[in-house]
Amino acid sequence: MEKRFRRRRPASGGFRPIKPIPVAVGEEYDVEIESLGSRGDGIARIEGFVIFVRGTKVGDKLRVKIDSVSRRFAVAVPVAGSGEE
Repeated sequence: MEKRFRRRRPASGGFRPIKPIPVAVGEEYDVEIESLGSRGDGIARIEGFVIFVRGTKVGDKLRVKIDSVSRRFAVAVPVAGSGEE
């Protein structure tokens, strides 16, 4: 039997510029929890950038402190006394 090879297509999309990350580790921000992630963490956004906040629910408005930042999302914790109840 004869082997057939498939031609590869060139990668589409090309160059995508990287947006600057609008948050920094250790900084505090006022956010509103918009939805819940698959693990139950609250999801907030700053300039479209996703921030996961543990122990919150949809509709909470609170101040958070950024713990870690990656290229696509950040992880934050509520600041004590920020009205997260």
